Amino acid sequence: MNSKSKSKSKSKFKIRHLAALSLTAMLVVSGCGNNTAGNAASNGSPANAPSSAAAATTVPAADKLNIKVSFYPMYEFTKNITGELADVEVLIPAGTEPHDWEPTAKDMAEISDADVLVYNGAGMEGWAQQVVDGTSGSKLITVEASKGLEIMEGTEEEEGHDHEHAHEEGTVSGEADHDHEHDHEDEQGEEAHAGEGHDHGGLDPHVWLAPAMAIQEVRTIEAALSAASPENAAAFKTNSEAYIAKLQQLDQEFKDGLKDTKRKDFITQHAAFGYLAREYGLTQVPIAGLSPEQEPSAAQMAEIVEFAKANNVKTIFFETLVSSSVADTIAQEIGAKTAVLNPIEGLTEEDTRNNLDYLGVMRQNLEALSAALNE
Repeated sequence: MNSKSKSKSKSKFKIRHLAALSLTAMLVVSGCGNNTAGNAASNGSPANAPSSAAAATTVPAADKLNIKVSFYPMYEFTKNITGELADVEVLIPAGTEPHDWEPTAKDMAEISDADVLVYNGAGMEGWAQQVVDGTSGSKLITVEASKGLEIMEGTEEEEGHDHEHAHEEGTVSGEADHDHEHDHEDEQGEEAHAGEGHDHGGLDPHVWLAPAMAIQEVRTIEAALSAASPENAAAFKTNSEAYIAKLQQLDQEFKDGLKDTKRKDFITQHAAFGYLAREYGLTQVPIAGLSPEQEPSAAQMAEIVEFAKANNVKTIFFETLVSSSVADTIAQEIGAKTAVLNPIEGLTEEDTRNNLDYLGVMRQNLEALSAALNE
């Protein structure tokens, strides 16, 4: 970005300072749950920052875009677009379940002092709309990565309806002609809109788990960053296209790996994989709903057990960052095993040690799904 004079810098600092104070005073921020207890992780970028095709041009720190992103997938996508041409920092610490996180007054001040805030939207970050409203008229550019995508409503499975009926009637055909611009309608045939609040407004925000939809999020972020920093637009475009090529390859790997599986349904503890299921002709049968902390009722548990026995399910999936107790209970009841299907809402310490990123974890998901669907 262009350098500012000292007087303009002082004025800018005062404006930012006043905006931060105003936000701290006026916002009562509510996240998707209570803060995760005992979390010792600190804010900052993941240790295994994604590689980028960015040019090796050295940009003075004062001239770089200051970008805050909500949680890990948004960091991965944004950092692969900017490379070293921007400072990108993730707000939700590693190892923290994003549904549980709330921004502190300090976080709010840092957001207001940034140039850009990138968040997923579709109800994932319950606090995001308040930030957008609270910074209206300021210099902060907010980017809702899922904007323009068709957001699915909570399915019958997630609302505790009959799973066997959903299995018979709700299987998504893998033969549909997708143009991957994703003018999809939800499974009830109605157009859905982004929701707010603790329960995501009854909508499914997990669009990043379908590589083809992740591509659209990358394009949305790239367009916004190019508008925010026109002098770097060409580099952002080059980086974006290089990363999109990797996502397209990943999408093809999922198509090839899942098209001829023995079964098409899978049981998962958290209803996070609806978009992935829709893309590849699968049926997600969630034990609970969209929130990973939602506890299923006794009736829902019995229904899942009945479905698993009737359909000879041998693997019950649970996710990282939350307890596997519900999946363990059902697996023990039917003599099945458990396995991880990762919603990539944050990297674990093990992921970091193994230098995994979005692409690597998604390939692990593909391997796990392929194994379970071919048992």
